[in-house]
Amino acid sequence: MHGGTSTGFVGAIRYDLKRLHESWMALFFPRQRGADDTVLGKWTPSSTSGKVAYRVWGAVGTLVVAILYPFTLFGFATRYYTRKIDGTATRIGVVGVVLLSLLAWGGLTALARMRFSTTGFFAVGAAGGVATVSAALAYLTGTYGGRASTVLLAYPFAMTAIFLPPVVAALYSPSLSEVIFPNSYTLAVWILDNPLDVWGINTYLRENFVLEGSAYVGMWFGLSVPIGWFFGLLVTLADLVRPSPE
Repeated sequence: MHGGTSTGFVGAIRYDLKRLHESWMALFFPRQRGADDTVLGKWTPSSTSGKVAYRVWGAVGTLVVAILYPFTLFGFATRYYTRKIDGTATRIGVVGVVLLSLLAWGGLTALARMRFSTTGFFAVGAAGGVATVSAALAYLTGTYGGRASTVLLAYPFAMTAIFLPPVVAALYSPSLSEVIFPNSYTLAVWILDNPLDVWGINTYLRENFVLEGSAYVGMWFGLSVPIGWFFGLLVTLADLVRPSPE
């Protein structure tokens, strides 16, 4: 049994890698994905120059697949949880999504009324309102749109609905601020020193902005877009390798 499981696991990896490489080859060459068992079979060039181009593109694809496959595995996990969330959202509908969001962030707002200042109470309430609208928009763009609108809009809206209220609450809660702000600062430093270390972008941001107070809210509001796109692309990559039934 153990050997069979191992064989199945290795076989699954080989299948995934093969699908990814075929998808890469299909960018420039016809009849590549799943064509081995068809009557015509997989297309291959007949000319010498075509064969060279085919092999070079295939070699580059091997490197690309090696880089992408770990992200594909994360995509499988992300797709599993997003499908569960989507299933729940589909059952309760947009009204249910709004009510659930109001219940969750309404509780946070009620807590803010008891423990924060009036300003903090209104700030958390406003953030909860934005989060509720974002949750509704995430549902609508994901349910009634196609793949593009789901990745470009639904995922960023969903991230906004999750990130915004806790960060706003941290402005008025010492216990939350001790957790959220130091970790946010560490993340901001990493982003500036790595992805944004191009064309002087990190230098400009450091010279013109200070990460404190409400700037953390702006930071997470801005990050919700690329983070949403990242998760959306992970799920898209997983669907490319192993399409899931609707």
